[in-house]
Amino acid sequence: MVDAEVPQELRDALRQLEDRVGTTVSDVTDGHARWELYRAALASDAARPDLLAAVVAEPDGALASAVVGEALERVPRADRETWVQALAPSVRAFSERRARELGILEDLRSGAERPALDAGVVDGWSDWLQLRIGAEVSETSVLRALAESGRTKRIRRTAAEALG
Repeated sequence: MVDAEVPQELRDALRQLEDRVGTTVSDVTDGHARWELYRAALASDAARPDLLAAVVAEPDGALASAVVGEALERVPRADRETWVQALAPSVRAFSERRARELGILEDLRSGAERPALDAGVVDGWSDWLQLRIGAEVSETSVLRALAESGRTKRIRRTAAEALG
C-alpha cells in the first residue's frame, strides 16, 4: 500500500490509537506495524472504541478479521455483533462463527445450556470449540459426548482426561 493509498479515516483512527496506547506506528502502510499497534490496543479496555474505528477503516480485510477475532474474547457478549459487523462482508464469516461459538462455550461453562447432545451437535462444533469445551467445561454429559465423538484424537483425549 502506497502512503497516499492509506485512507484518511484510517490515519485518523491510528492517530487516536497511538495517543490512547502511547505507541506509534513507524509506517502506516505496513500491515505488520499496524498489527503491533492493534495488539497493544487489544490489551487496553480504554482503547477498544478507537480500535473498533480502526477496524472499520482498515482496508486489509485479513488484518481487520484478525483484530476482530482477538477482540471477540475480550469484549462483552452483547458487543460482539458490533465487532463482527465492523468487518467487510467478504471477511465476516469466521468472526460470525467464532462469536456464536464463544456464546456456546460461555453457556456450557456456566451451566446455562444443556444441549441435546447427538452426533450432529458435536459435529457442528469446530475443532477449536470442541477443544475449548473439553478443557473448560465440567458438565459430564458434554465431556462424555466429546470423549466418544470428538473430531480428533486430541479432542477425545482432552475430554476423557477431564472426565477423570
